[in-house]
Amino acid sequence: MSIKIKTAEEIEKIRKASKVAVEILEMIEPHIQEGVTTNTLNQICHDYALKNRTYPATLDYYGFPKSICTSINHIVCHGIPANKDKFNSKGIMKPAVLKNGDIINIDVTVIAPDDKNADLLTRPIGYYGDTSKMFLVGQEEVSQANKRLCMVAQKALYIGIKKVKPGVKIGEIGSAIEKYIKENNKLNPRSKYSIVKDFCGHGIGNEFHEEPQIMHYKNDNSYLLKKGMCFTIEPMINAGKSNCIIDSDDNWTVYTEDGKNSAQWEHTILVTSSGYDILTLRTEETIS
Repeated sequence: MSIKIKTAEEIEKIRKASKVAVEILEMIEPHIQEGVTTNTLNQICHDYALKNRTYPATLDYYGFPKSICTSINHIVCHGIPANKDKFNSKGIMKPAVLKNGDIINIDVTVIAPDDKNADLLTRPIGYYGDTSKMFLVGQEEVSQANKRLCMVAQKALYIGIKKVKPGVKIGEIGSAIEKYIKENNKLNPRSKYSIVKDFCGHGIGNEFHEEPQIMHYKNDNSYLLKKGMCFTIEPMINAGKSNCIIDSDDNWTVYTEDGKNSAQWEHTILVTSSGYDILTLRTEETIS
């Protein structure tokens, strides 16, 4: 496993990208309203990134066609912004027009270019910041079940983050998250939450995806965290079973196999000498 330890200069570059990614999630919130399309959200986020001298990292990344990921309800991750709802060839709904009662994850990654004069017409060389958040559409019309799913997914992220400090085994992050989800299900018999195992957190720096992989479930990765490591933690929690399917039409959109909803939150984390620094912490957040 080749894990890059970031220098002070590199950390500042990641911090710069992370700051803009955070601003995008904060800026977009007033636009999360019934009738707004995910493609409209994409364009607003795209324009903000460029205006603030960063580049949307998902755009053309292995062919991904948009600047953010928008994952509504039963879409687990990698939802592609669009202008209208449609069914895929298997008959699975791909929602694109926000409706009151929906939950939506917006996943933002931007690149802060090394070259301050980069034209940003194409992907620049630089450093990445990655974060995502769940939004409630028409909050009063969102069911208690969906609100609770979002809350549990956020708590799972925080549980994982709080394990981070030098000397801790990487596997302890996922083990703590799984323990929390299992305990939650025991305390709430109606809960059938599960952790998606097909996707994981990842190292981040001057590449979008680096080592290490951060699994969100119990695992035996014994590599010890070290000061200067930088990675994402981003557990995806399903309301039902953990099984997922990838859209065979676009090869990106990931759905829950049972059609139940999913929620995810993500932060970029720096390992410090005494613990962690959340580089994508939002203004309204308190880790609890």
